[in-house]
Amino acid sequence: MERPGRLLLLSELRVRNTAYDVSLSRSLLTWKRRISSPVYHPFRPRFCVPSFPRRPDSGVCHSVSVSEIISVREEEEEENSSRRRDDGSWKKIKEREGKDCRQAFTVLYVERCRQHRWRCAEVTFTCPEEALYQRWVSSIREQLASITSRPKHLLVYINPYGGKRQGKHIYEQKVAPLFAQAGVSTHVIVTEYANYARDHLRTEAELKKFDGVVCVGGDGMFSEIIHGLIWRTQIDGSVDPNCPDQTLLPSSLRIGIIPAGSTDCICFATVGTNDPVTSALHIIVGDSQPMDVCSVHHNNTFLRYSVSLLGYGFYGDVLTDSERKRWMGPARYDLSGVKMFLTHHYYEGTVSYLPARGIVGTPRDTAKCRSGCVVCQHNGQLLSKRAENYTMDEDSESDGEWRTIRGKFLAINAASMSCACPRSPKGLSPAAHLADGTTDLILVRKCSRFDFLRHLLRHTSKDDQFDLTFVEVHRVRRFRFTPRYCQTDSDLELDLRENGKRQIFSQICRDHPACGCAPAYSSWNCDGEILTHTAIDVRVHCQLIKLFARGIEEPTVFEDLTNPCAI
Repeated sequence: MERPGRLLLLSELRVRNTAYDVSLSRSLLTWKRRISSPVYHPFRPRFCVPSFPRRPDSGVCHSVSVSEIISVREEEEEENSSRRRDDGSWKKIKEREGKDCRQAFTVLYVERCRQHRWRCAEVTFTCPEEALYQRWVSSIREQLASITSRPKHLLVYINPYGGKRQGKHIYEQKVAPLFAQAGVSTHVIVTEYANYARDHLRTEAELKKFDGVVCVGGDGMFSEIIHGLIWRTQIDGSVDPNCPDQTLLPSSLRIGIIPAGSTDCICFATVGTNDPVTSALHIIVGDSQPMDVCSVHHNNTFLRYSVSLLGYGFYGDVLTDSERKRWMGPARYDLSGVKMFLTHHYYEGTVSYLPARGIVGTPRDTAKCRSGCVVCQHNGQLLSKRAENYTMDEDSESDGEWRTIRGKFLAINAASMSCACPRSPKGLSPAAHLADGTTDLILVRKCSRFDFLRHLLRHTSKDDQFDLTFVEVHRVRRFRFTPRYCQTDSDLELDLRENGKRQIFSQICRDHPACGCAPAYSSWNCDGEILTHTAIDVRVHCQLIKLFARGIEEPTVFEDLTNPCAI
């Protein structure tokens, strides 16, 4: 409990007919059970029965950050009266509570559970007099109103077809009631076709009316949102998105993700769990997590934005093959993964990259990007200062900075975040950061199937994924790739359509791609979408967007799990 001089209110209130000392400051709401409580509490919660003798002077104390209070609700007489059995044994208690019920209020707040999940908990306080009751309710509401980071008006896009087609149901049953309790107004749009949200944001959406944009769906839906929002921001700011050397303008609107898709890697990497209630609560409390975005260009033409994975070779082939099996649902990725592992295609090309110099952190660090990451804060400030001194164009074209690697690769991956998911808790690059202005360029050279399997299995183990002779990783700010066998765009698009006609044993002519038995090129997997160009120029834009999230919290935040969800 804080010093009395810093408190806004300090009163003796009742919780379930037990006396508590309740205090409110600008940062904390605290309630502690009075030691000499004259009222016997027959329904003692389980946390009150420790495995060792409790000291006589130890009371039960709870503290909730004001920033994590969802709302305060005034209780009505009918609700309180219905909680008691209507018989003679409760008559005196009922009569007494009937006088106080209109002076009770309930505080809804965030309660942390296991595996980074949040839930909405509540506690009801009863005041001895009307004036004190009014003071408490108005004081809490004043503190909540003073939190300017909380959204009041949200634009919500729902993908009704993603994942198991449960997006609309998830929003209506789990998310909308929470928004209503928190006083958040929403304008809901159910998308009608692919890229509906992207096109609407680019042209029709009146963004000035809203404090944020929320997508209900998977990674594909999130990709639609960022493509529409970033493009709209650049056009409004007279920035040419087709120029790879342009410094993009950050969007002022935060983005919220309600997971409801086949893959929810973005949500998992920024929150730590794929739980709609947890994501909704992060939106309500107004969390803000900056995130890097990679722009992908081909011959001065904009292709796509990427926030998680750019994969050429194995991951590109898996996505290309899985697109023909969409009827299978999420299981299609497993089948295509096995098939592409057996075909064992490798691809020749040239990778040029601009190393990230003078920053904190390397791809081999044991420390992970977590909530309040000092690496993201330091590198973000460093890159901002550099941008003021010289332009990216001058720096990027310096011949002394660029490095070039030529060879045969099974996979070329650029991870702008860990890419962790339930199946791969560590991700492709465990030490990658969300907002440090870099991406981890992972090159997997030609090797045996057994060695490649060792590399893939390390995504699910605690072993160092990069401690293999055929794998190298570089933390970069920009990179380019050119395949050895370059074709015209029309030829490439035609081959991508006919890619499925190749037989599984086509690698017999592996060293002679010109004969047509084996593919001379793969395709790029850009956050789950296929790029029709193989020669690309990728640049990282530091902290271009912000999410309604706070990053994955350290386990110490979740240590005190014995506190009850509600009293």
